[in-house]
Amino acid sequence: MTAPTVSPTDPAADSDSADSDTPAPHSGPSLSPSRAADFKTCPLLFRFRTVDRLPEQPTADQVRGTLVHAVLEALFDLPAADRTPAAAAALVAPSWERLLAEEPALAEIFAAATGDPAPPTLLDAAPAGDLLVDPAAASAEIDATGGVTATADGHARLAAFLSSAQALLPGYFAVEDPRRLEPAERETLVSTLVDEELLIRGYIDRLDVSPAGDLRVVDYKTGGAPREAFEGRALFQLKFYALVLWRTRGVVPRVLRLVYLKDAEACDYSPDAEELERFERTLVALSEAIERAKREQNFPPKPSRLCGWCSHQALCPAFGGTPPPYPAAPGASADPLPAGPADDDRLA
Repeated sequence: MTAPTVSPTDPAADSDSADSDTPAPHSGPSLSPSRAADFKTCPLLFRFRTVDRLPEQPTADQVRGTLVHAVLEALFDLPAADRTPAAAAALVAPSWERLLAEEPALAEIFAAATGDPAPPTLLDAAPAGDLLVDPAAASAEIDATGGVTATADGHARLAAFLSSAQALLPGYFAVEDPRRLEPAERETLVSTLVDEELLIRGYIDRLDVSPAGDLRVVDYKTGGAPREAFEGRALFQLKFYALVLWRTRGVVPRVLRLVYLKDAEACDYSPDAEELERFERTLVALSEAIERAKREQNFPPKPSRLCGWCSHQALCPAFGGTPPPYPAAPGASADPLPAGPADDDRLA
């Protein structure tokens, strides 16, 4: 991972940890794109993840997103002439080994079920009136494991998983030629203060800087392109990064690029300063709503089709569940940075 970019207004800039991926403690409100999107999607989901900090088992589809991002980052470590489809495919296995070394528990996702029946997963069809599973979620999970069932041999599931990750890479080369690119930064943590107290931060997949100083923010998506909802979560995420870059570098990015590997498509969007000012006000209002919900301990569920992806349906009142008691001292005014595959801005 390349060295992070920390804004001059970030508390971390004056600390010994300014060159690490962990920012200095921030006592005021804080937002990352994933946590902001959680609250917009469902306040109760935000509570489960940020206040209760409930564990979530990542799916194979989510882990595949992390793996593909790691491969594309490593691709640019190679000399320009060597950045070929074959070279990218060859990076899949070693990138997976590095991910396992950092988080050995990921291997459990591909362990074959033995003894008692396997617990329900997104691959299981839920009976009527039971927990809901979104068809898109089930389809993504099947795609990530090549349709190999949860009870199959673990080696077969892992092989299918690695093959599915490799199969996404041609979509990248159909959109860009990495031999002609030299990214300025990759997997970079950016952060700044807005409205004097709200810390906003997140990871940028890739930042390109032209000789003229123009910025292009590039974000890789392993899912399909949202043909009817470009102004959705993905664009929200990129505007988040554009705002940080504008406030820290004084330059509005010329292009925000979403690269959809599965569909081999790129979607470009050009923001302007007025739009980012409106977006900043939106984030401040969102932060105020979050802080109010914390004070009132009121995080209502917001049922939608996205419930099919949620790991916490059993605790959700919308599905007959009961949330755990509200923590006496949540200590969560500073929202944590993405901590793993199930909580990663890069996977949407």
